[in-house]
Amino acid sequence: MADILLRGNSITLAQAVKAAGLADSGGQAKHIVRQGQVKVNDLVENQPGRKLFAGDIFRLDDGEAWTVCAGEPRGEHG
Repeated sequence: MADILLRGNSITLAQAVKAAGLADSGGQAKHIVRQGQVKVNDLVENQPGRKLFAGDIFRLDDGEAWTVCAGEPRGEHG
């Protein structure tokens, strides 16, 4: 499991998908989310603007899980 490091209190789901390298652009990230391909805390989420906070976990389909964290990243993709 890799981490996304917060620079503030939250990050949108689309921003997190892009930051994780799961999309090449913000538009592509929004499309992926709207298609229902992303799970947040094991529930399908289709709102790209959904705010993620420290402790939330997201993944694309059944791929690698990413944890949103407020501290230093543990994974190589932080």
